[in-house]
Amino acid sequence: MRHDMQKEPLFSVQDLRVAFLRNGEYFEAVRGISLHVDHGEVLGIVGESGSGKSVGMLSAIGLQPKLARVQGSARFKGQELVGMSRRELRTLRGSRIAMIFQDPLSSLNPVMTVGAQIAETILLHNPHMSKRGAMERAVELLALVAIPQPDRRVTQFPHEFSGGMRQRVMIAMAVANDPDLLIADEPTTALDVTVQAQIMDVLTSLRKRLNLGLILITHDLGVLAGHADRVAVVYSGEVVEQANVDALFAEPSHPYTRGLIASIPDMSIETDRLFSIEGAPPPLGKLPGGCAFHPRCPQVHPICRTLAPQLRNFGDHSAACHFARIPTGSAA
Repeated sequence: MRHDMQKEPLFSVQDLRVAFLRNGEYFEAVRGISLHVDHGEVLGIVGESGSGKSVGMLSAIGLQPKLARVQGSARFKGQELVGMSRRELRTLRGSRIAMIFQDPLSSLNPVMTVGAQIAETILLHNPHMSKRGAMERAVELLALVAIPQPDRRVTQFPHEFSGGMRQRVMIAMAVANDPDLLIADEPTTALDVTVQAQIMDVLTSLRKRLNLGLILITHDLGVLAGHADRVAVVYSGEVVEQANVDALFAEPSHPYTRGLIASIPDMSIETDRLFSIEGAPPPLGKLPGGCAFHPRCPQVHPICRTLAPQLRNFGDHSAACHFARIPTGSAA
């Protein structure tokens, strides 16, 4: 899906920076991320744990920790969110912008029925609706996310649901007020492969039905295959590659992206050991000089150790690498 520069996207961040205060000094966890998503589009944000993908999106909608400093721009339907008051942000969140958090078990109240929790979400933004009307809407939402016997399930507690069912409840709560933007943070974590596929099918079905802008945050590129329109690859708080999902898998330009793709198990190949990227991401405040990925890069050159690469565009494909592979048919 090509972005029309004449039309402002549903949601965009430009040069977003998030820093945390430690021992009287700020250290940047997000270092200038820029990306966008339109109505009806699925943007995947992928990277290893600690890459800054989740904290970046949370901070963009005002859910950063108290000691965090947020700079740059985050715009939703033309409104600037960075610097917006907490009251205004609370009005947007849960109504126009919704979030699915990583762990559904810890996000749900164990002493409230599933229906009561969904109804509470509805009534918070629709105070004139009756409690009975909110419960009827809760039943509709459980049916929408393909939970069987929703009229019975609505009276049950979270511990009576499986992990996949709890995740569906979280999705139902997120779309309860017909949002324009849905941010799903690791929605398939700790679920088996079959349930992962079911959850992804529910999300993409809702995206088409409700014309949502959907941001999928994950550490697994394989989850995005067949579901995302575009993918932004994040490493050490920066976007190092961004492209259409098909182009990214066919011709990855950045060595980090190639490593992530190579890490996806291929059942057609017999091997004694699965591939993994050597080393670990640098800790906060201890970035190496030059390219942040160079200590782990199999194609490292001397310039990589001293000069940080800029994000270069190759048509609809971009990569931050001095030696990025130029996609076929593109020009540097």
